[in-house]
Amino acid sequence: MNDTWSTGWRRLAGTLLCLTLSGALLAACTEKAAEAPQPPAAGEQEPAQDEPAPEETAPPEAAEQEPATYTAPLTGLPVEQPADKRPLAVMINNAPAARPQSGLSQADIVYEVLAEGGITRLIGIFQSRGAEETIGPIRSIRPYLIDLGESYGGVLVHAGGSNDAYAIIQRQHKEDLDEISNAGPYFWRDKSRKAPHNLYSSADKLREGADKRGYAEHVELKSYPFHDPADESVPEGEDAAGVDVTFLLQSYKVSYKYDTATKLYQRFINGKPHIDLNNNEQLTAANVIVLGADQKVLDDVGRLDIDVSSGGKAVLLQRGKVLEGKWVRAKGDVIRFVKDGQEVPLYPGTTYFNIVPNAPSFDSHLQLLK
Repeated sequence: MNDTWSTGWRRLAGTLLCLTLSGALLAACTEKAAEAPQPPAAGEQEPAQDEPAPEETAPPEAAEQEPATYTAPLTGLPVEQPADKRPLAVMINNAPAARPQSGLSQADIVYEVLAEGGITRLIGIFQSRGAEETIGPIRSIRPYLIDLGESYGGVLVHAGGSNDAYAIIQRQHKEDLDEISNAGPYFWRDKSRKAPHNLYSSADKLREGADKRGYAEHVELKSYPFHDPADESVPEGEDAAGVDVTFLLQSYKVSYKYDTATKLYQRFINGKPHIDLNNNEQLTAANVIVLGADQKVLDDVGRLDIDVSSGGKAVLLQRGKVLEGKWVRAKGDVIRFVKDGQEVPLYPGTTYFNIVPNAPSFDSHLQLLK
């Protein structure tokens, strides 16, 4: 019996030993399997044996992009959207009863030139600025005003015109918006003023009218060279605090006075600030050009023929300096200021062109302020 019990006990101990050894081996194998490198998932590249695997990093946050900056071709000022609209060339009344006008502070370029009776007319070239703001009072057109407005590719905006101007518009199929003949709904009258000094519109309304008539929305735009907006250098020229401009009548004088704080010229008429009625702010200019042109009277009414193509003497005022040079105009181009045969860059902002007679002399129409 003892032999039988001993034999049974030895068999049970052997069995337990085998089970113990098997469990240990299984645990060791399981541990080794957990430590073994796994094959790369589909689409992943397994790192080379001699290169360390790249460290895991959090994906970088998308950089916040700055809005693109564009430059307006006629002002050199930065704008948020491309300034590619077709210009509007608006004939603006400058008779005493029409002042203060509305919208001139939104014009990219302003021309001032004589009309009949010694009073000037203004042409506002609206390209990169102006939307629902009121513009006016709007007045009639003349052949040389057509020429100036079209030099920028502008839609001509007016109310009536001389016989010669109408003949040119009709014969040459000019793209115009005339309150009298083809675009009345895109203008309005202000009852607080007496006609004809009370006709107005807006850039948005005029572009609506141009679209209704099927005029091209975009044209090849003219542009000027400009100094960098951050350029603080002093321009070439003699010191000048401003200029008085007499177009014809001694009782009508336009002045531009330099403000060192803003680096702009403030505009005056007969010693009083010239105001934009929309915002009650004084009109200003970054660049003031005075140029001489040959003129002749055509009829008893005093209508004029003004040569705005042949070039001649001119002065440019910028940043408290005055530079003597010439104005030139190539075929199909705008008026430009040159010195020694090279176009002079403008400073970003609005530019005023003042066209005075060459008679009795160009110099007799301006007086520099020291």
